[in-house]
Amino acid sequence: MHDHPAATSKSIKTSVLIVGAGPVGLTLAMDLALRGIATAIVEVRSAGEPPSVKCNHVSSRSMEIFRRLGVAPTLRNAGLPADYPNDCAYRTTTTGMELSRIPIPCRRDRYTTTEGPDTGWPTAEPPHRINQIYMEPALFAHAQGIEGLKVLNRVAFEDFKEEHNGIVATARDLDADTTFQIEAEFIVGCDGARSLVRKAIDATLQGTPIIQRVQSTYVHAPGLIELMGKPAWMTLSLNPRRCGTVVAIDGREKWLIHNHLNREDETFESVDRDISIRAILGVGADFKYEILSREDWVGRRLVADKFRKGRAFICGDAAHLWMPYAGYGMNAGIADATNLAWLLAAYLQGWADPAILDAYEAERLPITEQVSRFAMDMAGKVLGQRRTVPDEIEQPGAEGDAIRRRVGQAAYDLNVQQYCCGGLNFGYFYDRSPIIAYDGAEPPAYTMADFTPSTVPGCRVPFSYLPDGRPVYDAFGPGYTLLRLDPETTVAPFIKAMRDGGIPIEVVDLQAGDSEHPYDRKLIVVRTDQHVAWRGDAIPDRPEHLVDILRGRTGDGQQSPERQS
Repeated sequence: MHDHPAATSKSIKTSVLIVGAGPVGLTLAMDLALRGIATAIVEVRSAGEPPSVKCNHVSSRSMEIFRRLGVAPTLRNAGLPADYPNDCAYRTTTTGMELSRIPIPCRRDRYTTTEGPDTGWPTAEPPHRINQIYMEPALFAHAQGIEGLKVLNRVAFEDFKEEHNGIVATARDLDADTTFQIEAEFIVGCDGARSLVRKAIDATLQGTPIIQRVQSTYVHAPGLIELMGKPAWMTLSLNPRRCGTVVAIDGREKWLIHNHLNREDETFESVDRDISIRAILGVGADFKYEILSREDWVGRRLVADKFRKGRAFICGDAAHLWMPYAGYGMNAGIADATNLAWLLAAYLQGWADPAILDAYEAERLPITEQVSRFAMDMAGKVLGQRRTVPDEIEQPGAEGDAIRRRVGQAAYDLNVQQYCCGGLNFGYFYDRSPIIAYDGAEPPAYTMADFTPSTVPGCRVPFSYLPDGRPVYDAFGPGYTLLRLDPETTVAPFIKAMRDGGIPIEVVDLQAGDSEHPYDRKLIVVRTDQHVAWRGDAIPDRPEHLVDILRGRTGDGQQSPERQS
C-alpha cells in the first residue's frame, strides 16, 4: 500500500525498513512481504513519478524471480510493442549499412520461437527487453497490492542508529519538511550509487572509478524509425567518426542515444552533443529531434568492501557499480534482493539462527566482484573494437563489402556473449557459503556466455519439467525443497528433523525413469533461490548435522544479529 507520512503517527514500526523504491528495493520488499514480513520502503520520489531512462534488459534469472513473485506476466506485456524486434543490429550508422545482427525474439514470440542464440535456454522465463520507465511502475503497482508492504513516498532517509533489538531511522517528510522516526529490526539500503546507508555502515567502494564516459541523451524523434530499415531494440553504430548506441524505448518515437566518449581527452562538455547525435544516427542538419533529458553517465568498476554491518545491509548499486555490459547492473541487484529476502525471512520467522544472515555477504560479494570483472573485461574489448573501426567501412564495392563482413562478424562474435549471456544467468555459484553442505566437488567453470548445469552444492539446480508439465522451480517451497528421483528412497528422518525445527521443507518427486532429466543424485536439497544446498543418494546418518547447516547454526549458541561489524 502507499502512505503519506503526514497521515501516519510520529513513529512508524516495521520489521524491515528499505531505503529506495527502485527495482531492487521493490523486489526485496515484495519478496519479504509475500513471506509475511512487515516491510516499509522510503522513497524520495512521488508515487508514480517515473525513474530516469536506464536499465533496458531484464535477465532470464530476474524474470524467474518475478515469476515467483507473480509479476512476470505484467512485465511481459509492458515496454516495446509485441511485434517489435528485440535484435541487436550493428550498422555503419543507425540509418546506414547493416554489418550484422544478433536475432532476439520479440515479446510476442519470446516463449515459442527456437531461432536465436538466447532461445532454448533451460528456463521457463527467457530474458525480457523493457526500459525501467515501464518496468518500475509495473513493479510499484504490484507491490501496492501486497499486504504488509508500506511505501512512503516523498520521504528521505537521513540516518539511523542501531540498538540492541533493532534500528531507529530518522526520515524527512519532504512536503511538510518535518522529521519522524521509523523503528525496524533491520534496514536495507537500496538507495543507489550515492547510498547514504552505505556511508552510514562505513562501507567503501573499491575498484576502478572511471572506465569510460558516456554522453547519453533521451530524445523524441518520430521520423527516425522510417529511416532505419528493419528496426532493432539496440542499434550500434560503428564508423570512424563517432560510435554510439541507439536504444528503442517505446518502439515508435522515443530513443536513448549513447555517445561513447572513446578518447581519454573527451569530456561531456568538450564533445558537441548535437553533432555527435547526428553522426551516430547518420542524418543531416535537417533531421528534427527533441531532447527530453540528458542522461550522461560514467562507467565504473566499484564494489563495496562489505555488504553488511550488524542489522544494516546494502543491495544493488549501493553495493556495486560497473559498466552496464550484459545489462547486469540492475539484474545483479535483483539477485542481491532475493538472496537477502529469504535469509532475513528465515531469521524473522524464527526457524533460522542469526548466523544465517552471514551468508548474504559470503555469497553475494564474491559474485558481484566476479561479474564486475567480466563486465570490465567486456568493456575493454568493446572499447578496443570502437577505436579500430576501419576508415574504409563505408567504402562502396567489393573491398568495402569484405571489410563490413569482417567487422560485422567480429562485432557479432564479441557482443553475443553479453547480450545472450547464459553463463551470467545460469552458471554462477556460491562456493564459500556457511549454509551450504559442500561435498568436495568442484563447480563447473563458466564464462559470461557459457555454463554447464550442475548439482554441485552452491550451483543453480538444473532446470527440468515435472510430470504434470510444470517447471520444477514452480514447485519449490518458501524455504527448502527436497528433490527426490526415486520415491522409494527414505527421507522421513530428515524431513522430521527439518519440521521439528520449524524449517519449511517440501518434497518433490521427479521421474527417475526419464533419461532426459539432468540430475545425478537421488536426493537434492534446493533453496528457495534455486541454489543447491546439499545432494546425495541417501539422507545422512545424522540428519541433524545437515539441518544445523541449513538453519545457520554454527555450534556456538544463539547470537544476536548485531555481532557482525
